[in-house]
Order: sequence, then C-alpha cells, then structure tokens
Amino acid sequence: MSEKTINGEREKRGLNRRDFIKNVSLGAAGAVAFTTLSKTNLAQAGETATKTGAGQKAQTPTLKIEDILKSARDKLYPRCRVCPECDGIACAGEVPGMGGIGSGQSFKNNFIALQRVQLNMRTFHDVKKVDVTITLWGERLSVPILAAATGGTTYNMGLKGKMTDEEYIDAILGGCCMAGTLGMAADGIGDPDNVFELRLEAVKKYNGKAIVTIKPRTQQEIIRRIKMIEKAGALAFAVDIDSAGRAARALPGQTVEPKTPRQIKELAQATNLPFIVKGIMTIEEAKMAIDAGAAGIVVSNHGGRVLDYTPGIADVLPKIADKVKGKTIIFADGTVKYGADVLKLLALGADAVLSGRHLLRGAVGGGKEGVALFINKMKNELVDAMVLTGTADVKKVNRGIIV
Repeated sequence: MSEKTINGEREKRGLNRRDFIKNVSLGAAGAVAFTTLSKTNLAQAGETATKTGAGQKAQTPTLKIEDILKSARDKLYPRCRVCPECDGIACAGEVPGMGGIGSGQSFKNNFIALQRVQLNMRTFHDVKKVDVTITLWGERLSVPILAAATGGTTYNMGLKGKMTDEEYIDAILGGCCMAGTLGMAADGIGDPDNVFELRLEAVKKYNGKAIVTIKPRTQQEIIRRIKMIEKAGALAFAVDIDSAGRAARALPGQTVEPKTPRQIKELAQATNLPFIVKGIMTIEEAKMAIDAGAAGIVVSNHGGRVLDYTPGIADVLPKIADKVKGKTIIFADGTVKYGADVLKLLALGADAVLSGRHLLRGAVGGGKEGVALFINKMKNELVDAMVLTGTADVKKVNRGIIV
C-alpha cells in the first residue's frame, strides 16, 4: 500500500472520529507502580517504581490505564477525543484546542514521520540488563522522558470547573517526580502573573525538580520572569520561541516576538541557570542557539500548532543532531507515547524526549499518579525495546538499531 493511500485512509478515519463517542473503551496493556518523591535525586525515586533490568517488571497498581483514559476523555471532550492513536486527524485545525493549526498537517507529519522509523530487532547479543538513566545539569533522572510544557486548562483543554491550573501543574510536576524525572511548567501568553506564580509555587513544592518555560515576550519581561524562576529554585528554564506567531495572533496587544541571536545571547547571560531554546527546526538555528549560549535545544514545531506544513520532527532531528550532537543537550518532542517512540528519537540523535499530549491525558484522567503510571509504562516499554535491539545504555544509542 502506498504512503498516499495510507494517508488517505487516515483522513477517512479522522472524519468518523470527529463524532468519537465519549464512552468508547480504549483499553491499554501494561501497568507499572509508582513511588513517592525522593529527597536525594529523581533517579532513586524512579528506580523504586520500575527496574531497569530485562524481565524485572513493576507491580500492578490500583489505577488502570483504561480507566485514566476514560476519565480524561470525559473531562476533555470535545477539545480532545483521547483517540487510540494521537495522529492529529480528528482535531485538525482546532486551535485553540488540542489540534494542529490550519490543515493540521504539521501535527500529522510529526506522527507519520515517527511511525516511519522502524527498529531492527536483534537477539544475538549479551545485553541482559540496560541502563535507562541520564543526568541533566547534575540531576540524575530515572528515564530520558520529561513532560513537555502544556497549559491552558480553560482555553485549550476546556477544563473550566473540572480541573484548575493549580491541580493540573501539581499533577504534571508531582507525577514526574514520582516517576523519577522532570516536568515542565508552562507559561501562557494570556495568563496573568498570579497564574505564573502559582506554577512556580508548584516548582518550589517539588524542590525545584522542574524546567520552567517562558513565552517569547519582550526581553525585559523574560528577564523579569527568569528572576522569578531563580527564586523558585528550578533546574533550568526555556523560551518556546516557536510560539511567537500563534500567540501574537491569538492575543493582539500582547508582545511576543521572534528573537535574534543577540537577544538569545542576552537571555543566556542574564542568569546562571541553564537556558533551553525550544522550537529549533533547522541546522542553522541550532548552531546559532549554541553560539548564543544555549545549554539545550528542543527540536520541535510546537506540536504542529503554530505553522502549517512543517516537516515531522523525526525527519529533521537526525540532520540537526549530525551537526550539533555533543555541543548542547538535544531534546525532541512530537507525538511521543510509547517506549519505542523514545528509543527511536534517541537513535535519531536526541539526548532526551518530551511527551506532551500523552502525559496531559494522564494528568487530567489520573492526577499525579496517572502521570507517573504513563511514564513508567513508557519506561518498561523502553527497557523491552532496548533489550530486543541490543542497546545497553540510553546514553549510547546506535543509529544502526533503526531501519
């Protein structure tokens, strides 16, 4: 079957899915345990939740994934149908909402590009146990999976009266800590100061185990927020420059803007915190971000929600990684749901991955326990995928494991 035919079939399914029935049972395999926040480091917390060795699965918790997804659908519908596969078809053009902008093709390209990457299965090797831990700026994580910055409980998720901003950010950051990793605290261009401060209170609550994002506001406003982030004790901060255009259209009168290399350098020099530039899609801008002092970049098209007809992340990531790997921390996002997705992006050059919509559903449907459950499920899947590709260490993933 040709790719054109496959895409046509996906579009047909999407038309039907727009009338997705809320109480359809998705069902999902796999369950993992979670634990409380470690006071020493995040990896220790995650290690008590799941084992990194092959065949050492975590215990089954009370929460079930299918129940979390049903609860998430009940709360998010119709902003998000919680489709069995998050391919961007049913929600195309629904911005604000959870869909891709315009035709939704950028969102769909993220999904299609990642699906095209196939894994070479190998079982003739001596890899019996694997290491899935990484260290970011001195913080040891149990898994190379972080929660992407997601926000807008009212205007994007339609959760007014169902879940507050405070409850949502607590679920994201708390769940990530329970799983031994980091979450991102979002900044909404239309959010008043007190909402941003509320998110920073959650960062403090979890001992700074978070990365805080800032919209591409004026330089003065970004630097003011950086100082707030410093006081909250966050590990690092990011500016999602890729949101400039959409935010400007959504709220005329709010100042959001692309940034020059000189402005990026000014922001990097305004603090001792590691600075991450989110929204890198070309080799040239990856190099410019590094030259300006970025400690990390996120290869991302903002979930396909800002510019129509951009390529998928899995298509541009290896080209960027080939030129800048080892010079900065490379994060990548884009429809990450399974442990195999994580391994694919690592093989393509990422050092760690961000999961957005998937963990959003975990938070809405199951709170912090739901987020931890979803992360640990991905972790178990990642362990299996590593063993069956002969990959011993997530820090040394060979591109030869992918087709």
